[in-house]
Formats: sequence, C-alpha cells, structure tokens
Amino acid sequence: MRILIIEDDRLTGEYLMKGLTEAGYHSELAISGKDGLYLALDNEYDAVILDVMLPDLDGWQVIDMLRRAKPVPVLCLSARVAVSDRIRGLELGAEDYLIKPFSFTELMLRLKNLLRKVPHRELDSYHISDLSIDVLRRSVERGGKDIVLTAKEFALLHLLAERRGEVLTRSVIASTVWGINFDSDTNVVDVAVKRLRDKIDRDFSNKLIHTLRGVGYILEDRQ
Repeated sequence: MRILIIEDDRLTGEYLMKGLTEAGYHSELAISGKDGLYLALDNEYDAVILDVMLPDLDGWQVIDMLRRAKPVPVLCLSARVAVSDRIRGLELGAEDYLIKPFSFTELMLRLKNLLRKVPHRELDSYHISDLSIDVLRRSVERGGKDIVLTAKEFALLHLLAERRGEVLTRSVIASTVWGINFDSDTNVVDVAVKRLRDKIDRDFSNKLIHTLRGVGYILEDRQ
C-alpha cells in the first residue's frame, strides 16, 4: 500500500517514513501543502497522513481541494487540540484526527483501520518488464519461456507483484505467504527468495527481484 505523508517537519516526516517502511508500506513525503496536494492529485495513494499546520496551503485547504478530486482516506495530524479543530477536519472530509505528540503504535492502528475500508481489487494478471503472471491460471512466463513454480514460490511472486515497487520486509512476507511470525533466526524467507530468483532472474540480464539490505525485498524493473 502507498501512503503519502504531508508534513513540514522533516524529522517527523522521516520518522513516519521509517516506521511505515518497517511495517511493509511504501511511503512518500511532501514538506509543504502545495507539494503534497500536487502529489496526491497526480498519483494514486491508499491513504494520506496530513499535518494541519503547513506552509503555503494549510491542511484544511488541502483536504478541501483533495475531496473535490478523489476519495483517498485522510488521517490528520495536528498539535491543535481544540474540539472545534477536530470537528472542522472531520467535517471537511478527514476520516480520522490524531493529536500531536502521538504514539506511532496508535497511528498505525488508526491507519490500518482506515485501510480496511479501502476497496481492494486484485488483478488477474501482472506484467513487469518481460515477466507475465497469470493469477487465475497460476502460470508464469518470462521472455516467452514458461517458468514452473511451487505453490509457495507462486504465492511469494504474487505478493511481490501485487505490491511491486514496494520494499516488503521479511516479517510481512513471512506472515502473508506462510502465516507465521518472522523469527530473525529463521531464514525461510531468504531461502525462498533465492530459489525464486534462480527461476525468475538467473537467465536474464535485467534482474527484477532486488534486496534492500537490512530491510527486505522489492520487485521492480530498474532498466
């Protein structure tokens, strides 16, 4: 899932980005209302985390203009504690309002609650470079060549393709593909990714499965 953070305090923004990345989300940061609104209107995000007190355009203006264009869920962050401010944000169309300073754990719980309400449509097929994945037939081709995968290998590739462009942590992969909590002493994810790479990337110069050291794995065409 893609999350847009609109926060003029860079330290807070980077803190949020780090936490979201570790939780398996792809996030982007804008440090002004104008930049944030431009990104929100020009791209597709699953949710927006929005600071209210911003330079140029404040959070209220961003929500108002965003609501006229698309229905992306908005979680407001603000040091304004007055009930009237919270009511204003909700009346303008924000789904939730969290007061600073905040607990990251609470923010994640609120964000997940928002995301549960977002309709999710799974694609029937994926195409990344010369890699084709047919979900319904559970078949994979690359460069016109059939690639035979085990059930778990297909589930892993499907997850990477479904969230292509996002860095997925080992814990996210383990819980989604195997339904287990990730143990740092267990190398099941690394072994599975290595086997999948041998089948998907080994015979091709354009590698599609990449490692972000210390974080996780990502499927994307970097050429």
